Amino acid sequence: MAEELERDPEVFIIGEEVAQYQGTFRVTEGLLDRFGPKRVIDTPISEEGFTALAVGAAMLGLKPVVEFMTINFSIRALDAIINHAAKNYYMSGGQLPTSMVVRAPNGKGEQLAAQHSHSLEAWFMYHPGMKVVLPSTPADARGLLKSAIRDPNPVIFLEHAGLYTLKGEVPEDEGLVPIGEAVVRREGKHVTLVSYSRMSQMCLRAAEALAEEGIEAEVLDLRSLVPMDEERLAASVAKTHRAVVVTEENPTCSAASEITSRIYKLVFDELDAPVETLTGEDTPMPYARNLEKIWAPDEAKIVAAARRTLARHVDYSGNGAKEGRATYGGIGDAEDGRRNGGGYHPPLAQEAR
Repeated sequence: MAEELERDPEVFIIGEEVAQYQGTFRVTEGLLDRFGPKRVIDTPISEEGFTALAVGAAMLGLKPVVEFMTINFSIRALDAIINHAAKNYYMSGGQLPTSMVVRAPNGKGEQLAAQHSHSLEAWFMYHPGMKVVLPSTPADARGLLKSAIRDPNPVIFLEHAGLYTLKGEVPEDEGLVPIGEAVVRREGKHVTLVSYSRMSQMCLRAAEALAEEGIEAEVLDLRSLVPMDEERLAASVAKTHRAVVVTEENPTCSAASEITSRIYKLVFDELDAPVETLTGEDTPMPYARNLEKIWAPDEAKIVAAARRTLARHVDYSGNGAKEGRATYGGIGDAEDGRRNGGGYHPPLAQEAR
């Protein structure tokens, strides 16, 4: 943000405690002293008010970066975000582009309970007119945010508080990361672990554990959900023929459901097993630390999901096929059972018996 404030005089930061307090998570530390109160602006606790102000400023050519303490506070400002920021360009016939960024911590906190642990990416995915970005590394946090600030469209930039202490290399140059390009974090051939944000880091840990068993998992970090990199998603799953979609959100009407749907749409005939979807539980986030840890996917749950999708392989040559029983076929046989372009598979109902 400092680099973009310095580069473009139209950029400004606005939100609760972004200036004197330097941000709830210290993300805006030092910006007030460096750029002054006209460009780093503290606001009253009125999400409706300062978000609507930012939309109006963006319509007049400024480039606001709106910070919410956590993404749950954006619920109070959804009218400004969804009814105005996301729709201005379309409803004005292209006369009113609204270049603004909404950034906030998203996902499980550390005992912040149900009202401060929302994962709202699916809400924003649903409404056309906005881009939805979720970085998982320091380099992407920098490069994607710079791209978001420069984008002519409104961008929802969702950070994870659990990643703020993550360290990693960043490029010496501008390091711009294009919005809408997924990246393979780890190459593999037996199963693809698809994720974003903190769960991408969790998938990398799970992939290391799976490697000790001889299972080579590919980790695909989507980085943005709107637009979604369908080309890389399809290529990775077509390569491994199995997929586990891992997200830290409630399962119903989730981003995970959408990603899974697109995998079926794009590469159904390439799949050797149904897609495994691993999310949080279908409950509000608990406060108790032990329950909070159980609620979210972790390394062990991802490993178990990968094992399930590898085990769901039908034995066509023996008694397993006669009985319609799914048996473990090993991890070196990604092409087995793919006769006639995958048309040899029994119905899923038969496979599940």
